[in-house]
Amino acid sequence: MNRHRIVLVASIALFASGMACAQATLLVLNKEEATLSRIDIASGKTVAMVYTGDGPHEIEVSKDRNLAFVSNYGTPSKPGNTLSVINIEARRELRVDLGALGRPHGLTFIDNHLYFTSEASKNIGRYDPGSGRLDWQFETGQEGTHMVLASRDGARLYTSNIGSNTVGIIEHDANGNWKQTVVKVGAGPEGLDESPDGKELWSAHSRDGKVSVIDVAAKKVVRTLDVQTKRSNRLKFTPDGKLVLISDLESGDLVIVDTQTHKQRTRIPLGRMPEGILVAPDGTTAFVAVAGENHIAVVDLKSLAVTKTMATGKGPDGMAWAR
Repeated sequence: MNRHRIVLVASIALFASGMACAQATLLVLNKEEATLSRIDIASGKTVAMVYTGDGPHEIEVSKDRNLAFVSNYGTPSKPGNTLSVINIEARRELRVDLGALGRPHGLTFIDNHLYFTSEASKNIGRYDPGSGRLDWQFETGQEGTHMVLASRDGARLYTSNIGSNTVGIIEHDANGNWKQTVVKVGAGPEGLDESPDGKELWSAHSRDGKVSVIDVAAKKVVRTLDVQTKRSNRLKFTPDGKLVLISDLESGDLVIVDTQTHKQRTRIPLGRMPEGILVAPDGTTAFVAVAGENHIAVVDLKSLAVTKTMATGKGPDGMAWAR
């Protein structure tokens, strides 16, 4: 992997004079302007902005909250093949060239290693922040390997493969080698999340308005829910496992499903193109990036209503906690 070069890019940061970050701050990727914003949740104001590579889509933050990792997917005319590694406090970006692993998108961590999808090459790659190298890759053989998620116990990886209409379950065999089980689901699987108890994996289909519920131990679909989305984008469980949130990019709604009854609880209109979802660790609030409105909608998960919006850059999507 030594052939992959790592380039230090001078990042540009914009700060308001004298502005300090509050205790709780949110990191938001703005796809259309290739920036990472840091937003003070209490005031709703942007307190910092750093440039990334073109078309940043997903973000993960290191366990110590010092580093942010960004997948630079690129634009329709210019496919991306880099990751941005950003020192959050120093506002410095290290850009990692991924070589042939083009169109990086989904990100997840296991044991301090960053796993990412390469949609163009049907691969999952792994980046070691300690050594600064790409040290492993796995060919999924599936079209449009888009999202990747580590199981809560770190024992396996899940992928959504949009073009093949499959979900991949990747884990170690008896000899310690990675193996893949491919589970057939509905049309255009994209958003996915594991239930808090680790027993189920829910996969939202972007092209048929349904959700597959996969039994993780059995590695098969045990239920299909018709949630009537027009184009689902992301799916997230609440920490107590009672609700699932689905952003419907085309209808402009946040769809909320009761996990016990498997019925739709409500739909909350958010505006044009709701995309990324981030649920607060205490389960009280959800943050939804509404790309077409250039803001974050803050949703109270008790009243199931929008309590406020926070302005972002152009085309917000992936989010993470800075603190």
